[in-house]
Amino acid sequence: MDVGKIVSNSFKFPLRNIKRLPILFLLFILIAVIPIGLLFDNKYVTLVGVLAFFLFILIVPGYLFSMVSVGLNESSMFPSISFADNVYNSLRLWALRIVYMLVPALVFFIVLSTLGASGIDMLYNLNIIGFLVALNLTLFIVIVIYILFEILLFFAKARLAYLNSLSEALKMHKVVMDIKNIGIINIIKWLILMAVLLVVASVVSSWIVAIPYVGFLIYLCVIIPTLESIANYSLGLLYSNIAKGQDDLEKFDKEVQAFKYLN
Repeated sequence: MDVGKIVSNSFKFPLRNIKRLPILFLLFILIAVIPIGLLFDNKYVTLVGVLAFFLFILIVPGYLFSMVSVGLNESSMFPSISFADNVYNSLRLWALRIVYMLVPALVFFIVLSTLGASGIDMLYNLNIIGFLVALNLTLFIVIVIYILFEILLFFAKARLAYLNSLSEALKMHKVVMDIKNIGIINIIKWLILMAVLLVVASVVSSWIVAIPYVGFLIYLCVIIPTLESIANYSLGLLYSNIAKGQDDLEKFDKEVQAFKYLN
């Protein structure tokens, strides 16, 4: 599928499911309870909000993940809520994130410890410029590595949705191959188009945020979930080309094996 068509279909996805969008909004209300409790300085509402937050992190990531699967199948219907499946997938996604973030965390601590020792010497010797250069270099290295692994994690999620195997999604070299198969140029085009449209949506929504109290809740419970549904569905559509290729390859292998068997 063409990258432009992937992006345009992704933004049409919520519009085609207007009647089911409130389900997604209701799920995001779970995360809005804590701010409401803090806003009104009500400890009981805040306590309920903490419980709601844990429900949110157990259900919502898995539900959004199911939108990746919908995109993979090139369907246009919102997935149904299945609490058991949503919780199961949320747990797998959290496990995936923990593993993929180990390397950036390790690099961060190594670089930080190195900077800590040399930075103290620089400050002691009043080498402020050297300290600032080292600090900026450190931040640059950490941010670049973090972004790289976030991209890997993004496509690992698509691999998990397609193969339904956490062990396969953890194979970083296979994820890198998936990225190569999609095409770096296609991914860059996709990222640019998605970024531009999401920025435009964010700028428009900033007017809503300006509305006291209510604007923040609308942004948190309506705009963010809508953008999340677009991003996850778009990922599924982008990965669907690989899925088709892998299906064709498996089908070809089976035909070759059947031909060998008959002969």
